[in-house]
Amino acid sequence: MSFFRLYARAFALLSRARGAAVALALANVLVAAAQFAEPVLLGRIVDKLTAAQAAARAPQWREVAPPLAAWVAFGLFTIIASVIVALNADRLAHRRRLAVMAAYFEHALHLPLSFHVRAQSGRLLKVMIEGADGLFTLWLSFFREHCAGVTALFVLLPLTLFINWRLGALLVALVLAFGLTMNFVLRRTERRQSEVGRYSSDLAERVSDALGNVPVIQSFARVEEETRAVRGLINELLAAQLPVLSWWAAAAIATRACATLTLFGIFIVGIWLNIQRLATIGEIIAFMNLATMLITRLEQIVGLINYMFLQAPRLAQFFDVLDTVSTVADRPGALEVGRLKGAVTFENVSYSYDGVRDALSDLSFHVAPGRTVALVGATGSGKSTTVSLLHRVFDPTKGRVLIDGGDIRDMTLLSLRRNIGVVFQEPLLFARSIEDNLRVGKPEATDDEIALALERAQAADFVARLPQGLSTPISERGRTLSGGERQRLAIARALLKDPPILILDEATSALDAKTERQFQAALKAATAGRTTFVIAHRLATIRDADEILVFDQGRIVERGDFDALVAAGGLFASLARAQFIESEVGEAAR
Repeated sequence: MSFFRLYARAFALLSRARGAAVALALANVLVAAAQFAEPVLLGRIVDKLTAAQAAARAPQWREVAPPLAAWVAFGLFTIIASVIVALNADRLAHRRRLAVMAAYFEHALHLPLSFHVRAQSGRLLKVMIEGADGLFTLWLSFFREHCAGVTALFVLLPLTLFINWRLGALLVALVLAFGLTMNFVLRRTERRQSEVGRYSSDLAERVSDALGNVPVIQSFARVEEETRAVRGLINELLAAQLPVLSWWAAAAIATRACATLTLFGIFIVGIWLNIQRLATIGEIIAFMNLATMLITRLEQIVGLINYMFLQAPRLAQFFDVLDTVSTVADRPGALEVGRLKGAVTFENVSYSYDGVRDALSDLSFHVAPGRTVALVGATGSGKSTTVSLLHRVFDPTKGRVLIDGGDIRDMTLLSLRRNIGVVFQEPLLFARSIEDNLRVGKPEATDDEIALALERAQAADFVARLPQGLSTPISERGRTLSGGERQRLAIARALLKDPPILILDEATSALDAKTERQFQAALKAATAGRTTFVIAHRLATIRDADEILVFDQGRIVERGDFDALVAAGGLFASLARAQFIESEVGEAAR
């Protein structure tokens, strides 16, 4: 995205406050006109006084009163209007900043898990804050100062040619020199500033990654290595940033030099024109004031362009996230479904992550409502991908996934996911109270429903032992709890949701053997009447599954119940032997 297109889009974000933005722009035009009128009127007053002096008489009030009154009126108007513009610019910029942050946050939450797997949460947060802050400062400074400055430069400046075209030409030359300087600097620094943005993102990602893995860094004595790596990124960032800063410093110096030379030129040429009776003293004074005003405006605009240029990579990253299109979205006319029965069918389903190699190939199976199906296989065989397709983390590249006979892509995402409860392999908890984490599953749940879910998940005892019980706050990612405690809360959250379809992705991997046996007994009652998919590496935990699907390289290579698969002596039997459950094998063989 080019520099100018980027900032055109930044201002397009004000479309929802179009009325306020247009009103502020018009107010800035009036402020610029008033500021332009002040030096012109001052010149007229001086001409009245010098004319009276040339006639060897005292000036009369009736001669100077009209331009003097107008000069004072324009000055007061400028002060009052500037205050009003500043206040309303603040309000507009603050409102739109919060609005774009909310829009970014909502958009990011709707992006598929495949996007969030690649994007670090720390980077997404940094992009949101820096992008919103950059937009806020841009809007605020533009409507407070720079809109009036741009109006003065490109609208009112040509009017000076009608006052005195010779002196006006010098002012126009100043602006042209400024424009050429800015164009030269932009061309020199655009590519390098992109590198600065890239190094800045790399630095933020490295720091975020390190701070999120402090236990690993300390236990492996990696503090010095990580610090050295961050310092290396800082040095690369500085090496890219310093040339850009040097060019902008040169631009500021060039602008000041052009401005100073213009002042000299106006004064000297003005004296010569006065001698030639081609300019009055009042016109010289007016143009000196106009030049001073324009110099101030030019310096402000240099600062604005410099700021915009430095912010461009951050805004580009902000818009990149907003432009990311979810590969999983509601189809036109998608239906809002109520509570489903839970009949699941995969029809010739294939899926590829990279478009080259299939993670799943021609997968077909049917699960009747209320049945428990276990998915077994080596790591990377396609188990998690299969259940991810069920709750639309991805969509199949071929084939269909049906629930109760309807393609899940014809259902709204929200209504589909209301019917599915998921317990992820890594328990994901919010930095909130235990009760708040549980109510994610069912915000309106009663105390009795929460207590029942905790009991079924074998979590009631440890929650009761906590000093604040359900009100106990959990740290980020639940780090104040053990792995087993986190997993039991995640299971309780899914059970509280009471969905017709339940997915347990290694849900008992962090439980000890005793708790797991207790949980398995409770899970029979909890899963009664609901379709349940269980992914488990510990095969003893799926002993009572109605059906077991054995995966290998994205295909179902065996299917049946536990005893039948062990008796068949195939891949499942070898997996069972590898886990040293010879007693189970022996019983099945007999």
